[in-house]
Amino acid sequence: MRPVINPLNSTIMNRSVKSLAIFTIVFFFVFKSYAQLKISSPSSVVIADVSKVVDDYPNQFANITGDLIIQNPQSADYHCTFKMKDAEECFVTKYHDEKKNIYSWQALMLTTEDFDLAVKKFKSLYGQLSNSSMGSAKLKGVYESPMEEKNFTSVLFSFDTDDELMKKLKLELVMENELLQWKVKIIIYDREREDDESGELRE
Repeated sequence: MRPVINPLNSTIMNRSVKSLAIFTIVFFFVFKSYAQLKISSPSSVVIADVSKVVDDYPNQFANITGDLIIQNPQSADYHCTFKMKDAEECFVTKYHDEKKNIYSWQALMLTTEDFDLAVKKFKSLYGQLSNSSMGSAKLKGVYESPMEEKNFTSVLFSFDTDDELMKKLKLELVMENELLQWKVKIIIYDREREDDESGELRE
C-alpha cells in the first residue's frame, strides 16, 4: 500500500528547504564581506591614506595644502585638507631654501602620557607600514624599540623602487616625548632635507 502524501506537509517542507537555502546564501555573502573588510583593516587603510599623500608629492603636496597656520623665519606650516584616518592632526610644512622650497607632510597619530600605549601604537604602525606596497614601490625600514629613558625614537623608511623621483622620498615613523607627553607621528619628506630636520617640524 502506497503511503498517502499530505500536500500541506509537502508545501511546508519545500518552503523550509527554500528558506534554508536562501539563509545559507545570505550568510555566505555576509560572512565573506565581513572577512574581506576585516582583512582590509586597519593596515590597508593606513597604506591607502599614506599613498594619497605620496601621490601628491610630485605636486609638492599642493592638492592637500590648505590655509597658513604659522609663518616662521625658515619655514611655514599649513593646514592639510586631507586628514589621515585616526590622526589627531595633519599639516604640510614648507621649508625655505636658497635654491628651492622643500615640503614635508606630517600626521600626529597619538598623544598620550602612557608610554606603553605609545609603544603599542608605534609598533602597530610599523607593522602596517613595513614592506607594504605603493604602486611599484615598497617601504623598507628597520624597527627600533622605544625605551622610556629615550625621548626620541624613529624608524626611517625608504621607498624601494626604480622610480628616481620616489627614491628621493622618505617616510619617518617617530615616537618622542614632549612636555611629559608621548607623541607618535608619521612624517613624509624629501630626502634633500638635512638629517637634523627630521622629527618635529614646528618651531
